[in-house]
Amino acid sequence: MFEQLGLIGCGLMGGSFALALKRAGLVKRVVGYSKSPSTTERARQMGIIDIEAPSALLAVSGADIVLIAVPVSATEATFKSIKHLVTPDMLIMDVGSTKRDVIDAARRALREHVGLFVPAHPIAGKEVSGVENADVDLYSGRQVILTPIERTLAPQLQKAIDLWSRLGCKVLTMTPEQHDAAYAAVSHLPHLIAFALMNAVSGQAQGQDYLSLAGPGFRDFTRIAASDPRIWRDILLSNREELLAQSQIFQRNLHALELMISSENPQALEGLIEQASMTRSQWSMNSKNKT
Repeated sequence: MFEQLGLIGCGLMGGSFALALKRAGLVKRVVGYSKSPSTTERARQMGIIDIEAPSALLAVSGADIVLIAVPVSATEATFKSIKHLVTPDMLIMDVGSTKRDVIDAARRALREHVGLFVPAHPIAGKEVSGVENADVDLYSGRQVILTPIERTLAPQLQKAIDLWSRLGCKVLTMTPEQHDAAYAAVSHLPHLIAFALMNAVSGQAQGQDYLSLAGPGFRDFTRIAASDPRIWRDILLSNREELLAQSQIFQRNLHALELMISSENPQALEGLIEQASMTRSQWSMNSKNKT
């Protein structure tokens, strides 16, 4: 399907993408670049890339597909660094967890070539990062959200849909605004809460003792707090308006539970818990039926 993938960012997301494309027979050659030369070298040793590029610009030279797998704060600089070798038939994608800021960066940097860019967010990942954790099955069976804009070229969008589908993904399209609002609620806010909870418990005088007593429920709930700090710093800041709006909604619901506890109102407290329990059970059942 593609002659050459120009991979910018050879870590978990980018490395997994390259491995998946190779296994599916969708690319003949992968040229990779990472800011850290040791990462690029390791990616070559692992068979993720075939050729090490000395710069992002040279990574896209001769490529017909480009994947940008860098922190969202570095996206605009990356677009600017490659724009002189962008060709009219190239497909450019990212894997960022926010979309409006990435699209704004693409508009500014790519300009007349912005139609070649298909913003993508694979709903996949791990709490660990780095090329060593690249996984050929990372995207298999997962959702991928594409957020095309009015200038996105139809052939590029179709190529992106076909590619992700052939990797075993369920592809959805929505507007960047819809995406950022939804993932502020179901991804960015949960991370924010997990970070806050770990800090709240560990910051107490007896925090380490409390943590030693925690069971699997606490472990499951806080798993995402082990995520890469730099990546999540950028995500939380880049989607701050939607995230802060969701945080306010969460705080109102938390306050409602606190009020029922402080007023010793068991019926109302049980009602709020039951509402949450039923919603979670129905969502879980619907999710199973879709797979």
